[in-house]
Amino acid sequence: MGKTNTYPLPVFHFRVNWGSTSFSFSEVSGMTQELQAIEYRTGDSSDYSSIKMPGLRKYNNITLKRGINTSDKNSFFEWLNSVKMNEIQRRDITIMLLNEKDIPVVTWLVLNAFPVKLEGAQLKASGNEVAIESMEVAHEGLTVIMA
Repeated sequence: MGKTNTYPLPVFHFRVNWGSTSFSFSEVSGMTQELQAIEYRTGDSSDYSSIKMPGLRKYNNITLKRGINTSDKNSFFEWLNSVKMNEIQRRDITIMLLNEKDIPVVTWLVLNAFPVKLEGAQLKASGNEVAIESMEVAHEGLTVIMA
């Protein structure tokens, strides 16, 4: 009988794709979803408290961070600037947590994402860090797939 690995997966080996394009990021955060609770009580209820039932699903914005590279055409900035009145280019994003063999173990499918914020690098004369840009995207759905 083979021994199965029971160690938790490390967070540092992942890939992000949208469409056929793959981008390298140093950090991805905000992959959160929650159900909002609805409270309800009828006026003739003998209980002096409300009942709770599931309501709408809510998704947080996702933040993607990466090092600024001079060979890149800054496609984040172009995507943000493509927004026009009520018209936006939406993209599906796939975020994959990989095992040691580069095989996706957990996959997050982000539906209809669009940029809502782009933050440039924080510049500091005495700094010794990589210049990091950050993009925040809103989306309409998050599905988690376990391999």
